[in-house]
Amino acid sequence: MTEAERLVADYAGMGLTAGRHPMALRREELAMRGVLRASDLPHVRQGRRVRVGGMVITRQRPGTAKGFVFLTLEDETGIANIIVRPDLFARDRLLLVEAPFLVIEGVLQNQDGVISVRAEEVQGMRGVDVDFDAHDFY
Repeated sequence: MTEAERLVADYAGMGLTAGRHPMALRREELAMRGVLRASDLPHVRQGRRVRVGGMVITRQRPGTAKGFVFLTLEDETGIANIIVRPDLFARDRLLLVEAPFLVIEGVLQNQDGVISVRAEEVQGMRGVDVDFDAHDFY
């Protein structure tokens, strides 16, 4: 088995892997596209436009917080908090609700040490097809 095949088998059988994180398998390509790691975000200046990517591990859908959606993306270095405006959610609803891996482009917010990315663009990410369940809150 290749590393990617073993990763898919791990997630199919256990819902996790003891091997490398799925994002680690794509890191070189993501870096060439300007996608930062979660661990890079604390070193980025407030208000700067950034790209982050990861597995969607939590989704808080509209119905709370005046229609804003909050996502947590996980990569091989940690997590990135994402804030999605109601109009962006309406435009990219299917992608935000269904895609297991996302690349988000937006503005970095660092308020009292809480780091988030205010999404402006959303893209799905193709790659390792692992089967996992995000923790969605409705």
